[in-house]
Amino acid sequence: MSFWDALRALAGDGAVVWGLLAAAALVLVLTPLVGRLAPHIGGLDDSVDRPRVHTGPVPRIGGLAIVAGILVPAVLFVDLDGTYTGILLGVLGVAALGLVDDLRGVRPSVKLAGVTLLALVPVVGYELTIDHITLPFVGDHDLGWLAYPLAVAWIAGVANLVNLIDGMDALAAGIVAIAAAAFAVLAASFGRMEAAALAAIVCGATLGFLRHNYHPAKIFMGDSGALALGFLIAALALDGLFKTAAAITLVAPMLVLAVPILDTSFVVLKRLKYRRPPWGADHNHFYHRFLRIGLSQRRTAAYLHVWAALLAAYAIFARFFPPRPEGSWDLERALLLGIAGVFVIGASVWMVYSLEILKRRHLELLRLRRRPDPQEDAPEEAVERVLSAGRH
Repeated sequence: MSFWDALRALAGDGAVVWGLLAAAALVLVLTPLVGRLAPHIGGLDDSVDRPRVHTGPVPRIGGLAIVAGILVPAVLFVDLDGTYTGILLGVLGVAALGLVDDLRGVRPSVKLAGVTLLALVPVVGYELTIDHITLPFVGDHDLGWLAYPLAVAWIAGVANLVNLIDGMDALAAGIVAIAAAAFAVLAASFGRMEAAALAAIVCGATLGFLRHNYHPAKIFMGDSGALALGFLIAALALDGLFKTAAAITLVAPMLVLAVPILDTSFVVLKRLKYRRPPWGADHNHFYHRFLRIGLSQRRTAAYLHVWAALLAAYAIFARFFPPRPEGSWDLERALLLGIAGVFVIGASVWMVYSLEILKRRHLELLRLRRRPDPQEDAPEEAVERVLSAGRH
């Protein structure tokens, strides 16, 4: 199926079109109502529980509107037999856990354990697993019993990735909208239209929420929204992509979710480097670094959204222009994919260099010009002490 065939399949599928529109409309209407409810049930973000980039109390239970905006169209437009029932039950459970955290507070370790247990609902109860993987030059391999723990780890991991990047206006909602749109196209290309419809519904819900979440945000999605969206987008990748035999299905989800994966990996490694708990909070996320170098919140969100969209576009390009379309190498396709890959890698390197994640001394070390000077780390260590000071 070509790219244009996939788009035509999406546009011609009533569940995709009406599901997206219904989700967007519901979230647009419900979000202000949830915002009015927040002060009465303790659902305000007052900036004291963890580092934030806003000032003043803001409702943080917008996830209720998002989850409702997803569940209602899903019930109406998606065939809920089998796997999708398990996915939506898991989403409901994770949203409830996130809401408790938004209102009362839950320890990170307890929250992670809860999300992991809830991932068992679709994985064990409804057989949502990674049955096999296809590797270039190696072939297709059955994972056997490993399919279950890998699927649980994937769902729990992505749910927490999305939750961790939800610290700035519009950032998490925009990245999930981009990921959902990419997954809808990819799922349609493999003929998995139910997964494509659910991905379109997620895209519509997040786009509707962005109307109220752009800076200055009137409401945040909170853990009830971020955990639920991460859980759902991970499950969609499993059902819509990982279950197919094409090699791109292993790489595409990693590319589509590369920004939150890179962000969390960098932050966790940074915390471990300075002997701090990996689940703690600080000001080292990508968006914090953009703000520190002088960008506005809107511009920061735009940069990160463009980066995510670029990586997602490359995943889609690799799906429709594979270097081995019929099992044999196509030189022209391979060159096009390689050139596009160099551009994407270059843009990503520029991004991390601009954020001072990749420093000049790292490049010097790679060029073997000189040994790194330990004294260069002293100012950075002082900054880390400042950023990690106070209650998190």
